[in-house]
Amino acid sequence: MNLITFAIAIPALVSLILAFIAFWLPTISPDNEKLSPYECGFDPLGSARLPFSLRFFLVAILFLLFDLEIALLLPLPWGDQLYSPFTTIVWASIIIILLTLGLIYEWTQGGLEWAE
Repeated sequence: MNLITFAIAIPALVSLILAFIAFWLPTISPDNEKLSPYECGFDPLGSARLPFSLRFFLVAILFLLFDLEIALLLPLPWGDQLYSPFTTIVWASIIIILLTLGLIYEWTQGGLEWAE
């Protein structure tokens, strides 16, 4: 076997052994504390499902989308080393205009409102 096979096989084997031990070890001597869910000292009386605001979820998704699109602007300082720095300014302007149009669209559609 070559070195790459060993570099993949040994960590995979160690991971499988550790995962097996992690699942097997608690079943040796089960007691009430090991079988109960961890609830920060609370006894779990009710359901673990809590009502979740769909508006909050949509705002969080919008934040992630805009945050990832802003990451496209991070390489701009290195754009001045190109043959034509004007191209960098044009692409940055296009990205900012698209982000602004997306924000205006979400604002007019009511996607940023907390209450209905």
